[in-house]
Amino acid sequence: MRMSSSWRWPLSRAMRLTLRWCRLCRLQRGIERGAGSKVWISVRLSELWSYSRLLLRSLCYNSLSDSDTLLDCAFEPIYWIVDNMTRWFGVLFVCLVTLLTTSVVVIVYLFVLPTIINTYSLHWIAWHLCCGHWLLVMVVFHYYKAITTSPGHPSKGKVNIPSVSICKKCITPKPPRTHHCSICNVCVLKMDHHCPWLNNCVGHFNHRYFFSFCIYMSLGCIYCSISSRNLFMEAYSAVESYYQTPRPDDTLRETTAHKCVIFLWVLTSSVAVALGGLTLWHAMLISRGETSVERHINCKETKRLKEKGKVFRNPFHHGRLNNWRILFGVEKRSHWLTRVLLPSSHLPDGDGVMWECAFTRRDPEAV
Repeated sequence: MRMSSSWRWPLSRAMRLTLRWCRLCRLQRGIERGAGSKVWISVRLSELWSYSRLLLRSLCYNSLSDSDTLLDCAFEPIYWIVDNMTRWFGVLFVCLVTLLTTSVVVIVYLFVLPTIINTYSLHWIAWHLCCGHWLLVMVVFHYYKAITTSPGHPSKGKVNIPSVSICKKCITPKPPRTHHCSICNVCVLKMDHHCPWLNNCVGHFNHRYFFSFCIYMSLGCIYCSISSRNLFMEAYSAVESYYQTPRPDDTLRETTAHKCVIFLWVLTSSVAVALGGLTLWHAMLISRGETSVERHINCKETKRLKEKGKVFRNPFHHGRLNNWRILFGVEKRSHWLTRVLLPSSHLPDGDGVMWECAFTRRDPEAV
């Protein structure tokens, strides 16, 4: 097999250095014993060490290597363990979300709804039935779509793909707003982050499903927390009375109901606070036309340009209202109802490869 010409020079250089190294290892024959031999040996050992270092550097040196590269190489096993654990734990997290959501729905149907039907007026009963079931449908729909919908990946078969760089992992062109996910081991269009609770990346084609799930899950938890507040206070007082003497004569159904209501209120209140904060954070990013990855990049770019007396402008920021319209795919007023407030499987705008910038070349990014 003929060897490529690009490999001939490094190979011949390595062979020459290796032969030189071996030649230095042989002591010169015929050297008389004395003080001169010791000096000669020390000089030859020093040359031997210098050529050894040169040989090692000539084989391993890379002009792009720096301290960050060395740290990445040192921590590569840790990254591999974390990525694989996240991939496998993602399945458990999805099962956990499904289990907890199912338990909340069962508790509401068994203990909260009967109380509402028996104590509230007719119009409040109708409101609770409509609002509760609407939130339940929206949560289940968007969670299912966020899990099963691919975020979108660059096509490897096409050659003429507009790209801004080359992915170091995939060795393929990377379109704008595309980033490599180390957990999925693939490039993702308009990547926001890898969500372990979805066991999926959040990208161009499922970003709307992810954010809608966050909104409706937060609203559903707030609804359950407020609706069960009075029941929680009664159940908490009843549970405290269990430790009094004499102990109250409560049936098994009543004690189970008290514990279930407390579990419901604590779980929904905690999730409402945690997920609500995450939802507000993503709402801020959407208003600015950014993803989580781009937020980090844009902050670094803003500081860099500020030191040069320039101002960074996000090329994908089209205004707050337009950013929301682009995310939800709203093209007319009726879409706010049919595509935002009701389940909808419509595709997002664009293909995730070509992006319309907010300014032209006459209005550059750094001004």
